[in-house]
Amino acid sequence: MRVLVIGSGGREHALVWKLKQSPQVTELYCAPGNSGIGQIAECIPQLSATDVEGLQAFAEEKSIDLTVVGPEDSLLAGVVDAFTSRGLAIFGPNQAAAQVEGSKKFAKELMEKYEIPTGAYRAFTQAEEALKYVREQGAPIVIKADGLAAGKGVTVAHSINEAEKAIHEIMDQRAFGEAGAQIVVEEYLTGQEISLMAFVDGETVRPMVIAQDHKPVFAGDQGPNTGGMGAYSPVPQISDHVVTEAIEKILIPMARGIATEGIYYIGVLYAGLMVTEEGPKVIEFNARFGDPETQVVLPRLENDLLDVLIATIHGELHSTKLSWKDESAVCVVQASSGYPGPYRKGDVITGLEQEAKDSIIFHSGTALKDDEWKTAGGRVLGITALGADLAHARDAAYQRAMNIRFEGVHYRRDIGAKAAEQ
Repeated sequence: MRVLVIGSGGREHALVWKLKQSPQVTELYCAPGNSGIGQIAECIPQLSATDVEGLQAFAEEKSIDLTVVGPEDSLLAGVVDAFTSRGLAIFGPNQAAAQVEGSKKFAKELMEKYEIPTGAYRAFTQAEEALKYVREQGAPIVIKADGLAAGKGVTVAHSINEAEKAIHEIMDQRAFGEAGAQIVVEEYLTGQEISLMAFVDGETVRPMVIAQDHKPVFAGDQGPNTGGMGAYSPVPQISDHVVTEAIEKILIPMARGIATEGIYYIGVLYAGLMVTEEGPKVIEFNARFGDPETQVVLPRLENDLLDVLIATIHGELHSTKLSWKDESAVCVVQASSGYPGPYRKGDVITGLEQEAKDSIIFHSGTALKDDEWKTAGGRVLGITALGADLAHARDAAYQRAMNIRFEGVHYRRDIGAKAAEQ
């Protein structure tokens, strides 16, 4: 089969890496891809992830049998709708279904309607009204841009001043463009966060193993939020009972609720959850594979990923059983100096040529120029290692990270530390 993956980050590298293992895949493309992905697939750098017409024309020209959408931008640009209208097989929710991620307010309204546990909230289109509400509620409180902001449009404000600053930056200064035309102000939830992704075909839900992401840039969950500085799976401090509760009270009701709204959801539904004293509650829903969660979940998947994707788009997910390795996986993200703010580019990366059988390097923001690897993004590399347990996986990931260097490299030293202590 000829397969196209849309996207250019570490998540897409992980998808390509896993699909490459399928004996059914004869040709593998990634648009636009990156230099790391280019080592195992043919990249199409001239096609952006939101060039719907260009992607569709490429799929038709190359007789692509299956397209897999990585980033949320592509989904909300309508790439699935366009492909489907031309009879092209594609994995991912359509534009209407992707609103569960594209609009925080839309997702909150669905949760409210179908009694899915989440924090209390209010949505605002006027900064003054939002400021008044925040002053009445007090801190801590959570401020979110309603639209897409590359994982950076959320502020957990521990003071009123911090909340006011976030509202001004999002709504008045438009730090995230039109994504900040509306904001959602949410109740601050406490507990441990987990990421629970599932393959969804209408009302059929097949959950993946859980992972825990690390969004703040610095160790100890300090500093501003990022797209994700690392992840690990399994999450042993979270009981099977809690996971089952999340599946039965959150994932399945959300899939059924979306279907009741007349929207047929095909793809990955990702619930970002807070495990509170009252049980798991939704922080956010995403309409695609998580990044960097994919980099620890897919290496644990024993199934041929292509089989699972095809079953999902053909309405046959009910007959699919997912199997998982007992091994643990840890991903450490190395970032450029300045990230998540303005960051450096073009620094030479050394140490990538060293082989390590227990680790995988997923490229997020690299470029190969004149036989030299150079930084080309905020998040540069995701170093994933597998081990018999989390302690061994952590040791292997950090050992590999220590041997990869570039000017200004920074990464958290505590990925998976909470779990390894259990």
